Amino acid sequence: MNIQFNPEDYKCKRPFHVEPTNIVSVNDDMQRVTDEASAMNKRIHYYSRLTSPADRALIAPDHVLPAPDEIYVYSPLGTAFKVDTCTDGYGKNSSLVTIFMIWNTMMGTSILSIPWGIKQAGFTSGIILILLMGILTLYCCYRVVKSRQMIPLIDTSNWEFPDVCKHYFGSFGQWSSLLFSMISLVGAMVVYWVLMSNFLFNTGKFIYNYVHDINVTDIVPGTNGSNKVICPSGASGHPPENRTVMFYSGNSTGFELFEKWWNKSQTVPFYLIAVLLPMLNLKSPSFFAKFNVLGTVSVVYLVFLVTIKAAHLGIHLEFNWFTEGEFFVPEFRILFPQLTGVLTLAFFIHNCVITLLQNNRNQENNVRDLSIAYFLVGLTYLYVGVIIFASFPSPPLSKECIEQNFLDNFPSDDILSFVARIFLLFQMMTVYPLLGYLARVQMLRQFFGNAYPSLFHVLALNVAIVGAGVAMAVFYPNIGGIIRYSGATCGLAFVFVYPSLIYMISLHRAGQLTWPALITHIFIILLGLANLIAQFLL
Repeated sequence: MNIQFNPEDYKCKRPFHVEPTNIVSVNDDMQRVTDEASAMNKRIHYYSRLTSPADRALIAPDHVLPAPDEIYVYSPLGTAFKVDTCTDGYGKNSSLVTIFMIWNTMMGTSILSIPWGIKQAGFTSGIILILLMGILTLYCCYRVVKSRQMIPLIDTSNWEFPDVCKHYFGSFGQWSSLLFSMISLVGAMVVYWVLMSNFLFNTGKFIYNYVHDINVTDIVPGTNGSNKVICPSGASGHPPENRTVMFYSGNSTGFELFEKWWNKSQTVPFYLIAVLLPMLNLKSPSFFAKFNVLGTVSVVYLVFLVTIKAAHLGIHLEFNWFTEGEFFVPEFRILFPQLTGVLTLAFFIHNCVITLLQNNRNQENNVRDLSIAYFLVGLTYLYVGVIIFASFPSPPLSKECIEQNFLDNFPSDDILSFVARIFLLFQMMTVYPLLGYLARVQMLRQFFGNAYPSLFHVLALNVAIVGAGVAMAVFYPNIGGIIRYSGATCGLAFVFVYPSLIYMISLHRAGQLTWPALITHIFIILLGLANLIAQFLL
């Protein structure tokens, strides 16, 4: 979902339409607007009628236009940033910039779980699923882009996909799109909180050990040598806590006290509240939008890290098609829906793709640019997932040791991993307030007609969201599980059901619906439904 106003965008959206400011009931047809907004609307229409539409001499001046807000777009586990949209009706981005923006928006923390997803599905089936899910989500995204053009006799140039859903499904489309959008937002914020707790814990542990010259060895299986790889959940099957052995001379009391108050699941998730909760209560997150370049830097650095690690570790593959060995997993596994759940969110950009493509200077290239962007995203996921899986040292470690966050397979004192965690920590701390702002705008504006009705309303919503993140970081710090559940849930609506249903309805109204099209798109809907159900069965 994206916020519909921008300081540079208002000139290309005349005449301006006054939206309801206080929706009492979704079935209430009467629009309630303030006197000020109503007067402003009349003044703009007055200016527009003083001359012909082709004459721009008497276009309403800026001082009678509504005070502009800001447009932000987001992909749940990618990034969020402010968009500078068209001026005088024309996009300003080249195809290259548009492709990069889509790639940059989609890429994000989901890349950390791709190697784990390949392990769950099997190496060969994992590669096949990444390719198939990329193609399927691209087609559904294409249907989203074309959905506005299939509505006749209505100007849909400024519509977003939720507006299209509302047109076809009425209030149900409006509220259901809000619900699934909130699921994707809150799910992403929960994943961010779990990961930030993880990165902050490992970063603090590295700094403390370095400052105090402490040599700490984790009590987990691992390889020897300078490029150490560990298996944190190898012994217990659960994410590790502070299980370490200390080797240094002197009193160990200080170190034991540090481990007591610097615990990955018991203390660190609560420390983040002091930093992030005040940020969420800011009226505008525009300051944090300036740091979205950190997302690109983080992904590029992760690709660099993966390449360096693979060069030192080598390739460790053995093909067992259906039987599981001591160190290797089968090529095809029944757990493959866990990867499809992750990939649904990893390829998710359907909520903001229209906004991104509106800024393309050459609108006729939208489909081509979208396809190239999806190809690059899929290539990045394939590269990181395949390289990490293939280079994971088996033996002595089993491929089952690949963690839901592959950085957990490197010890906290690994320099390259330390730098990656620092990059990701700061990137997430700047994106998190943007996601919170989007959740606040969508929720509070829908119910109260104002994105900031009062500090109490905003604080209550933010406390609930932060509380969900803290609870997950303490009791269920499994990012792969959180990603696949939230991905399959919100993807069911925005990726599979709504684009297919809208396409079939529009074809039916035009008298062009054929049996092949009907069967194909019903099959896509059933795939999305099966994807969701399978997450709770496996």
